[in-house]
Amino acid sequence: MKTTLNRIKEYSPCPEGWSKLLTYLNKTEADDEPLDLLTILESNGVEDCLWAFKCTDNHNIIYRHIAADFAESVLHIYESDYPNDNRPRLAIQAARDYANGKIDDDAWGAARGAARDAAWDADSDAARAAAWAARAAARDYASDAAVAARDAAWAARAATWADARDAANDAARAATRAAAWAASDATWADARTTAEDARDAASDAELEKQKAIIIKWLS
Repeated sequence: MKTTLNRIKEYSPCPEGWSKLLTYLNKTEADDEPLDLLTILESNGVEDCLWAFKCTDNHNIIYRHIAADFAESVLHIYESDYPNDNRPRLAIQAARDYANGKIDDDAWGAARGAARDAAWDADSDAARAAAWAARAAARDYASDAAVAARDAAWAARAATWADARDAANDAARAATRAAAWAASDATWADARTTAEDARDAASDAELEKQKAIIIKWLS
């Protein structure tokens, strides 16, 4: 899928992202040379690549499938807490079916509403965010769907990272009560550092996963 620098400029890109892209392309001004979105992904990353979809023609179908994939990537977080609740899964499938012209607006809207209800019913932040990702994938506008699904997927991951961090801190506090203060402080610091390192590694892995999803649909 391709666009051009002139087309991108029409949509008023952010100065930082625009400068970064021009530098990567070794250019100083806009032109009409075809520009692959995969090049933008490589240059500027996931967020700017998703934004650049609006600068292309006939992108809605692919955009909706990307949104569905983003939501599906965190669906297991919801289903691990609610294995018998298929509302988010059905909403993701509805987003795909709507993109492919297999269902009408009513069926699509019903699935979207069910995913919203699942999000409200969820007890944990992680499960709620995962359900919102499914609901986001079925939003009215394709561009909103992809970005919202990505953001909700990040929120779901972040909530699980927070849970892991809290568990590490709890373990460190338990060690604090059981050991001398000097040793316990070191234990707590080590546990916190371990949790932060795990969070950073998970964040990098999530970003690579999202890039892989985009590459799959653009290749």
